[in-house]
Amino acid sequence: MEPVKLPIEDVLDLHTFRPQDIPDLLEDYLTECLKSGIYSVRIIHGKGKGIQKKRVQGILKNNPMVASLRDAPPEAGGWGATLVELCKVFKIDISE
Repeated sequence: MEPVKLPIEDVLDLHTFRPQDIPDLLEDYLTECLKSGIYSVRIIHGKGKGIQKKRVQGILKNNPMVASLRDAPPEAGGWGATLVELCKVFKIDISE
């Protein structure tokens, strides 16, 4: 089956993805955001018990493309979403 190409936007909702797919998905998404010149993104992980949030934020904190992250304000999802600022000087190979 051919992979589905989705437009890269400044919001990624993780509700439809399997937890085991999220680390690779985040890596690919952040890479594509940088290639597209998107440096501020919102990752929606949901509220729940906070397990997915901790996992997502742990992945983001260890990613060299991420300059900073913080909980979204209430109007943007509150603690159910994370705002991420990407490093504008991070080098991405666009020949891939």
